[in-house]
Amino acid sequence: MTRITDLPAESIMLPGNRACAGCGIGIALRQITSALDGKLVLVNPASCLTVLGGMYPTASVAVPWLNIAFPSTAASASGVAAGLRAMGRADEMTVLAMAGDGGTADIGIQALSGAAERNEDMIYLCYDNEAYMNTGTQRSGSTPQGARTTTTWSGKKENPKDVPAIMEAHNVGYVASTSAAYPTDVYDKVAKARGLSGLRYIHMNTPCPSGWSFDPKDTVRLGRLAVDAGLVVLYEVQDGEFHLTGRSAALAKSGLKATVAEYVATQGRFRGMSPETIAEIQAWVDKRWAGFLKREAGE
Repeated sequence: MTRITDLPAESIMLPGNRACAGCGIGIALRQITSALDGKLVLVNPASCLTVLGGMYPTASVAVPWLNIAFPSTAASASGVAAGLRAMGRADEMTVLAMAGDGGTADIGIQALSGAAERNEDMIYLCYDNEAYMNTGTQRSGSTPQGARTTTTWSGKKENPKDVPAIMEAHNVGYVASTSAAYPTDVYDKVAKARGLSGLRYIHMNTPCPSGWSFDPKDTVRLGRLAVDAGLVVLYEVQDGEFHLTGRSAALAKSGLKATVAEYVATQGRFRGMSPETIAEIQAWVDKRWAGFLKREAGE
């Protein structure tokens, strides 16, 4: 596992961007692009990442960047991969499809499913800020139960989709779950994915101060609290073999260090959540965490 002091000092991210203060995407994007040595073509749909990247002819990242339609991230990335193969440059550049949870779990899932079925040669990374943040914080399939958005005024009723499990069901060679609050975990998983072929899927929890209603200075703290509470689990599945990683691997030995009640109390989007709903979510977390522990034990 890479140590924080071992992360590359160089960055292809340029000074200044249009992201919100405290945005978790910027923290992670530095490690993602570094893990790929800056040798990538980034394919991105309408999203917060589009805002961060900037508008033509100004860009905040010094890599080839393709902005495409909302539902077509994986389809467009498939075309880029085919183009690189046709030019004999597939070994030089990694195709990185990077979309938010709305563009992955909802609007883009059909293109992603098709690309996974074909096992297209790309890394698909979903930065999950748990709602449609760029268009005003509407509910997505990744929005957690109880969260208030502009389309769920009384709190979302359902638990979030398990997109990594959906990708596992497609039998792709590499599936990982990570968090922008753990830069070394992000770096290691992207670096590992770079060395593999076929479709590699990485799901990255990405705290959003404006959409979740918390102080921007607390982005990393809340991202780590989500892991300590078991709401976000760091793991990878390579060729069917499951392993917890980083902080989650440590928690498997010591037990979870936070509760759902402690986590939801930190964010305005959960304001007014009933004790009954908190108990429901805690039961869901406990059951899910127990399942991960069984997989880690090889059961």
